[in-house]
Amino acid sequence: MAQVSAPPGDRLPALTKRVTQDTIDAWAKVSGDSNPLHTDPEFAATSRFGGTIAHGHLPLAWFCELLISWAGVAWLSAGEMLDVRFVAPVRPGALYEVTGTVADVQDGRAVIELEIAGPEGTCVRGGATAPIPDPAEGNGAAT
Repeated sequence: MAQVSAPPGDRLPALTKRVTQDTIDAWAKVSGDSNPLHTDPEFAATSRFGGTIAHGHLPLAWFCELLISWAGVAWLSAGEMLDVRFVAPVRPGALYEVTGTVADVQDGRAVIELEIAGPEGTCVRGGATAPIPDPAEGNGAAT
């Protein structure tokens, strides 16, 4: 049996993401959330954000992609997202890095600190718990 480990301090393989206005507009259609802050550049330019911003679900999907790439499909049935905070807008066209670091291990589950950072610094931060991937089972990035 393979040694399964995720010691505190381990970093999940980072993702680099860019959201486009087309992606934001497509999400507005699918979700029914056509708030002009997301879809109308002229309106959004007059807001405190100074331009359109992504819906919160888009960066949350990036966190899920990061966690699935690390923990495999076990994340879908046994993972939990915790205490997510949107601290700055995610803007179309900008480049973002999605990162995770194992903060602790409790009862065979990793406690992971998550962050999305872009040109304005940290945009989204949060946490998750996830089953620790077993390289012998071929799930996650640990294979």
